Amino acid sequence: MSSASQRALDYLESLPGTTFTKLYQQPSTALAVFRRMLPHLAKTIVMGMLYMPTPFSVKDLESWVKPDSDSTQARDKALSVLVRLRIMLDKPGKDGRPSYVLAPAFAKALRLALTGGGNHRSFGVPSTESEKAHVTVEYLDTLARRQWEAILYYVVGSANSNLSGNVNITPGTKRLLQKGMFVAASKDKQTTKQGFEFLLQEINAQVWTLLIVYLEVSAELQMDSVDVLSFLFTLGSLELGVSYSTSNLTPTQLQMLEDLTDFGLVHRPSPSSSHYYPTRLATTLTSDSPALPNNSTPSATGLTASTNPATGSDEKGFIIVETNYRLYAYTSSPLLISIISLFADLKTRYPNLITAKLGKRSIQQAIAAGITSEQIISYLTTHAHPVLRHATPILPPTVVDQIRLWQLEGERMTTYSGFLIKDVGGPEDYDKAVRYAEALGVLKKEFKNKGWFFVSRMDQMSAYFRNLHARRREAQMAAR
Repeated sequence: MSSASQRALDYLESLPGTTFTKLYQQPSTALAVFRRMLPHLAKTIVMGMLYMPTPFSVKDLESWVKPDSDSTQARDKALSVLVRLRIMLDKPGKDGRPSYVLAPAFAKALRLALTGGGNHRSFGVPSTESEKAHVTVEYLDTLARRQWEAILYYVVGSANSNLSGNVNITPGTKRLLQKGMFVAASKDKQTTKQGFEFLLQEINAQVWTLLIVYLEVSAELQMDSVDVLSFLFTLGSLELGVSYSTSNLTPTQLQMLEDLTDFGLVHRPSPSSSHYYPTRLATTLTSDSPALPNNSTPSATGLTASTNPATGSDEKGFIIVETNYRLYAYTSSPLLISIISLFADLKTRYPNLITAKLGKRSIQQAIAAGITSEQIISYLTTHAHPVLRHATPILPPTVVDQIRLWQLEGERMTTYSGFLIKDVGGPEDYDKAVRYAEALGVLKKEFKNKGWFFVSRMDQMSAYFRNLHARRREAQMAAR
């Protein structure tokens, strides 16, 4: 699952059950969740159950999957996602055996999305007022890129006064970036840990990260959160370059158009226009396609092929790090240069190259602003020049170790919030539970001698233990 999908999934699973019931009334939402949020095995299970007239027993479901540990983990992970998204519900069959059913609202909406029919109009209403002669796909891509880069410039430009003056985003978007803690809301604004994470992400993940902050504050703006989510999922199913009517939009969704225009997701010729155009940033919300064309798309930090003559169109790497802590970056992008200045001291600048130095002062200054050593190492590794990618490891070990040591000088302990699980059962049950937690990515620490382990999230583990209890109960009933 991509980072964008995971970010959206984390938000969706925090919603109450009643919200899902309303949300799944729209076929476009059901299809988007099916396509974007579910792993392959979960999709297979949903399609197998979509037209089942009776509940699907747990025992029959287990027979679909090989009994080896990897297959069992994949099945448990798929079931966990389906339960968390309220797509699959526990419902005993007529014989009393533990069984599953698809949520009625989701099943009905997905069948409509796949087979057609109804007058729900959830996939947009094409407008009769076409401006195709003036609004081309290239124009929409340019518009989306300009607006999104303005947001990135504001996040990183908060540490560089030379960039801040070139940014053209609304005060509302600036407040949203501060609300999401991408930028410190102090007088001398600084890029925060969350802001640096934001810059490191792919564009699709960046868009979802900002939109989830928007969703979280929508209630303060007297907006219906279900309408907001439905419209975002609808945008992901629209066609690029086609104009759509605003006639089927709710008051909340009409209010959203202005904000989404500032994000670069939508183009509306004027505030009173009766039609709008989704940009590529919007139409890729529910897919894994690139958010902008390769020949003009910034990477996770704004890098483009055109601004990086040292690399080919398929190679994003542009940084060389030497064992003497010197850094060479083949770029002319002010955005990239400003990002590097967050953790390195800039030395010289040429038309397509800058030199910098990684030092204790610059690294600890970045750490004081909330940027971690692992984020810096990840950035340098992700954007390493193709020349370095032939080496193993990519970065000099002495440099990597020293960056970590500079952070450890000011830290002696790392804390995590989570849950301690103990008294699981026998050694086999314990090992299975630990492997499941590790597969989900929630395992933080294992105390094997005591039979304990610590996880960062409990909802997935609760579903695992419920399913385990149901299987044991069924086995006991069969033994009688």
